[in-house]
Amino acid sequence: MLLRVKRGKTTLLAAVFGVFLLVGGVAPILAGDRDRDCRERIHKAEAKLRREIDRHGEHSQQAHKRRYELERARERCGGDRDRDHNHDNR
Repeated sequence: MLLRVKRGKTTLLAAVFGVFLLVGGVAPILAGDRDRDCRERIHKAEAKLRREIDRHGEHSQQAHKRRYELERARERCGGDRDRDHNHDNR
């Protein structure tokens, strides 16, 4: 009887430990995906801005709209943390 109780506690402890390992391993993966998505979103917004500047000029309404969208993408992805004020071709 004592052996059965001890084995049950050991199994339960192993299961709980396994869940913690699983959850701990998933969090960094999700954070990495989020960071990659943010970088891609910012990269696309920068490309759109460059394209509008090339097509319509630096001070055009289209470029202004794309600058706004770029700033919004940067804010959604961490605000001032990774901001490069000269990176939007102004």
